[in-house]
Amino acid sequence: MSRSQHYLRSFQMHRAALEDLYRELPDEQGQFRAWEEGMSFIGLADHLAGAVERLPAMLRGEAPSPVEGSADLAAARQRLSRSGEQFAQTLAGLSDEALSGPVTAFGGRQMPVSAVLDFLISHEAHHKGQVWMMARMVGVKPPMFVKLG
Repeated sequence: MSRSQHYLRSFQMHRAALEDLYRELPDEQGQFRAWEEGMSFIGLADHLAGAVERLPAMLRGEAPSPVEGSADLAAARQRLSRSGEQFAQTLAGLSDEALSGPVTAFGGRQMPVSAVLDFLISHEAHHKGQVWMMARMVGVKPPMFVKLG
């Protein structure tokens, strides 16, 4: 298994479980947030989708565009799915050599592409935990926290 395949598998374990849970969330709960300043279900989906949508621009040395918000939970679900597919395509095109190369990310910080991928996967898991907690708050029992094969 190549390094990029390893990263993709790690990401997909999280994203697939997240998408499963988002399918179970009632549409009317899209604006629910666990605390006043927290992100809603829609906001979290857009935030996570936007994070991985930015990777191709970083790899091209371009400034990432701002994250746009989804109109409703259905649109947020679609965006999560689409961004996961795009992320998979991006990773499929990365060689092991490219993973070691530098990229400008996160406020101008220079880091290896592999470090950006480590960050993105950790970021996904962190916010996914918030979604799990919030789902329980609205009466939805989350699936297993990762989806295994």
